[in-house]
Amino acid sequence: MSKTRLGIIGCGGMARSHASRFQEVLDRIEVTAVVDIDRQKAQSVADLLSGNPIVETDYKQIYDHVDALLVVVPHHLHHPVSMDSLKAGKHVLVEKPMALNESECVEMIEESVRQDRVLMVAYCMRFHPLVAKMKELLDAEAYGPVFQLSIWTEQLTRRDEGHWSRSPATLGGGQFFSHGCHYVDLMLWMLGKPVRGNHYGTNLCTPWMEKEGTSNVTIEFEGGVLGYHFGTWGARGTRLKYSFHAHCERGMLEIDLRAGKLIAHTRAEEHDSGKLIARQQEEVIFEAPNAKHTELEMAHFIECIESGDQPLTDGPGSLEGLQVIWKLYEAEEDNTVADLQGLGLGTYSS
Repeated sequence: MSKTRLGIIGCGGMARSHASRFQEVLDRIEVTAVVDIDRQKAQSVADLLSGNPIVETDYKQIYDHVDALLVVVPHHLHHPVSMDSLKAGKHVLVEKPMALNESECVEMIEESVRQDRVLMVAYCMRFHPLVAKMKELLDAEAYGPVFQLSIWTEQLTRRDEGHWSRSPATLGGGQFFSHGCHYVDLMLWMLGKPVRGNHYGTNLCTPWMEKEGTSNVTIEFEGGVLGYHFGTWGARGTRLKYSFHAHCERGMLEIDLRAGKLIAHTRAEEHDSGKLIARQQEEVIFEAPNAKHTELEMAHFIECIESGDQPLTDGPGSLEGLQVIWKLYEAEEDNTVADLQGLGLGTYSS
C-alpha cells in the first residue's frame, strides 16, 4: 500500500512536537511538504524529518505534493486554511479548537462532506492510552458507577506582547476555549449528556491574557454525575500538574499523566479482634510512560483516510463540544447557570 503524502501547515512549537513523534507511523505516511510564513521555522521542522520535504511559505503551493494536511496555525486561521485545503481535495487534521464560531465549524463540516474528505480535529487526549483505559473502565463500571470526574491542568504559559494567543479575537476566547476544550470534550465523551453548568474565569496573575488565563468549569450530567475542570496558564508552582480523578462507587481511579500511571484507590476491609478497620489501598493498574498519543492520533487519521471511516474526533463532535463552551461563556456573562440540555455529543444535525 502506498504511503499517504502529508503536508504540515504551520511550524511553531505544536508542529515541532507533532513532527518529532511521527517515528512509529512513518511506514504509513511520508511528510512531503512543510509550510510556514517564516521560512526558517519551516526549515527547522523539515530538518527533523527524513525524505527532504518541500519547504514553502504559501500553503497553496504544496497542494500538488500532498494527499492530506496537518493544520497547526493560530486559531483564527483554522477555518480559512482548512476550507482552502478541503476545496483542493485534501484530507485535513486540524488542531483544536476547530474554529472560532459555529458558522465556521459548519462550513468546514459541510465542505468535507461535499468533497468526500476526512475532516478530523486534533483532540489528542482521546488517544492517550491512560485516558482510553480510564474510559474503558468507567464504561464497564469496573469500580461501580462514576459520580464525579475531576481534571486539573496546571501550567505556566506566558506569551510575549503581540502574540496571537493573548487576544480573544484570534484565540477565540481565553484559556477555557483554547485549552479547556480538550477536557470538556473528554467529560462529554466519558460522562454523557450535560444538563447544566457554570464557568468562572479570571486573568488575575495572567495579565498577558485579555480574557481568562485561569478557568473553573463544573457540569452536571444526566443521572446526577458531575464533571469538573480546573485549568490555568498562571501556575508558578504545582502539585497536581496534569491529573484526572474519577470517583466511583467502589473506589477512585487516578491518572497521573506525568508519571504515566493509572492508579486505583480502594478501601479494603480488615478485622482486628472483631473490630472493622478500613484501610485505603493503591494499585497501579495500567502504565503508559512516555505515551506518544499524537502518533496514535495520526495513525487514526490515516486509518480513516484508508478506510473511509468517520474519525473518533470528527467535525460534528468537535462542534458539539464547542457549543457547550459557548453556552457556558454566555451564562457566565449573564451571571446565570447554563442550561445545557439538548447539547453534547451526538446532537449536531446538518
